[in-house]
Amino acid sequence: MLMREILSAPLWPTQTPALPDIPRSAQIIATVAAMGLLVAAAALPNDRDAAPPTSASSPVSTAHNPGRESDFGAYLGAPYHYPSDFHLKKAGVSDLTIKDIPWFTKPFENPLYYGVRFQRWFEGGRFGTMLDFTHSKVYAPLDDTRPFEGTLNGKPVPANAKLRDYFDKLEWTHGHNMLTLNGLLRLPSLGIISPYAGIGAGLSFPHAEIHLRTDAHRTYEYQYTGPCAQALFGLEFRLRTGSIFVEYKFTMANYLGPLTGRDGTWFPIDMWHQFSRWWKGEEPPNGWAGAKLVSHQAIGGFLVRFVPKTATQ
Repeated sequence: MLMREILSAPLWPTQTPALPDIPRSAQIIATVAAMGLLVAAAALPNDRDAAPPTSASSPVSTAHNPGRESDFGAYLGAPYHYPSDFHLKKAGVSDLTIKDIPWFTKPFENPLYYGVRFQRWFEGGRFGTMLDFTHSKVYAPLDDTRPFEGTLNGKPVPANAKLRDYFDKLEWTHGHNMLTLNGLLRLPSLGIISPYAGIGAGLSFPHAEIHLRTDAHRTYEYQYTGPCAQALFGLEFRLRTGSIFVEYKFTMANYLGPLTGRDGTWFPIDMWHQFSRWWKGEEPPNGWAGAKLVSHQAIGGFLVRFVPKTATQ
């Protein structure tokens, strides 16, 4: 049933030209196949992996002996978002809270849940750093009835109402974007299996699509909405020149974004618009909106390994 829904559902968003002649199933298969080819390439023999260590303090990074190295990787995955409150405020006009919205996600629908990362392991291979970008997604179930509190456009809201009665769109689907800088710790290896853990913090840059029925225009743009943090644990299966990994991440992001009523273009321009409004001290025309998003993330992907030449000589 799930596969039938994935194959039959229309591409989103329908307003943008997104490969209309190619089924979503073909796009997903092509993405997974591309990842598989890169993993296969990482498994090809490489003479440098057979080189002996130069010293006890500077081990050669190999499949069985992690050491000083740099890794570039990509991954797919799926999140679970805890229910949380949604807040909308506009000074003197609206102060709305919708309680315990059960956010959901569609990780394998276009645009896919994905991520990219760059890792650098230091001398000895025990400690490292990672720059990690995660593109997740968050949808509100518009047909659900939820508890409402406060006022909207100067009028009290009912105790319970359907989200669709007030919103045409309430989601961050291009997406729930988090950029974090992380510290990594590699745990004792078990053959080619190398466990690791990490913790980090960074910034949230979601693409909001929020359209209140009483607003003439939707807010559809990239935004900076506040800090985020994550903790992670994973297993790296080391091949000759790369790795396959599976990982669990726990993420937190506290959103508060402007309701500008504008359709954005691309990330740098949207950031410039937001910075310009902040610099001028302008309040967004439709107020501010956001939620606290706490999530479990299960991911899997590949890494390509780059070992410094000095470590293999």
